Amino acid sequence: MSETPESPQPAPSPRPVTPGSQASFGTYGGRPVSFVRRGTRLQGRRQAAWDEHSDRWAVDVPRHVANTSVHPEYVFDAEEEFGRKAPLIVEIGSGLGDAVCHAAEQNPDTDFLAVEVYTPGLANTLIKINSRGLTNVRVVEANAPEVLASMLPASSVTELWVFFPDPWHKSRHHKRRLIQPAFAELAARALKPGGIFRIATDWSNYAVHVREVMAGATDFENLHEGERSGPDSPLTQVWESGVESVVGGAPVKEGRAPVSTEHTGPNEGVDDVGGWAPRFDGRILTSFENKAHEAGRLIFDLSYRRR
Repeated sequence: MSETPESPQPAPSPRPVTPGSQASFGTYGGRPVSFVRRGTRLQGRRQAAWDEHSDRWAVDVPRHVANTSVHPEYVFDAEEEFGRKAPLIVEIGSGLGDAVCHAAEQNPDTDFLAVEVYTPGLANTLIKINSRGLTNVRVVEANAPEVLASMLPASSVTELWVFFPDPWHKSRHHKRRLIQPAFAELAARALKPGGIFRIATDWSNYAVHVREVMAGATDFENLHEGERSGPDSPLTQVWESGVESVVGGAPVKEGRAPVSTEHTGPNEGVDDVGGWAPRFDGRILTSFENKAHEAGRLIFDLSYRRR
């Protein structure tokens, strides 16, 4: 006896995309996001740390569209999460957790949220949280623009940190850079009036890009407007030294611009704009930053206040 074939079921309607969150950054099925999704596999002590500590220190985020997205109806309650009312510092792209855990150790009266999409990095952060006995750090595996757009309440963040984001050297990839006008708007939404936005990069082209983006962000003022210009500018020093014509110790191929600066090469003149902050002394010197120093690159710090 043959069975009557079932009628085909209609395809489910696509899930809506949260306005102002995933649009404009990278891609979820063609829609832009803020990052490149790297390895998520955990092994050994990282897996053990995740199994043992994620329930306590990792924020359980309801998802939307993808496994690093944040459901638009979810709102993070820092006072409930930490059991107290305290200043909140958010680090975007917390990596292995060195900076955020050091800062949390040094500032026990402040709460910290580490935002990262690299699961092994978050597992490393959990290891540091546990080994140091920290109670004022939480981690979240999530797409940063969505964290700023809807997960964090408006005007709830005291400081926002973005240290050494992916520079996306090639011109055609500049649109993938995290710091863009739309991101500055989201940062302004999350920060309290008077809140501080700190950024650091070891690549001059990205530093100039950030300075230009933030100069057009009317919600922010540069805390060091006009400072460290001319001969004192790290940008002038990079141009004069030609250090970025050598990347990782390997000379740039003849006839090609330095990967770090595209069409900006050595001896470009003098940076008369300035606006560079001194090195933020609250940022621990990580192995990543040390590698930049060892390669002879300079660090560009920028600091902005939310109006």
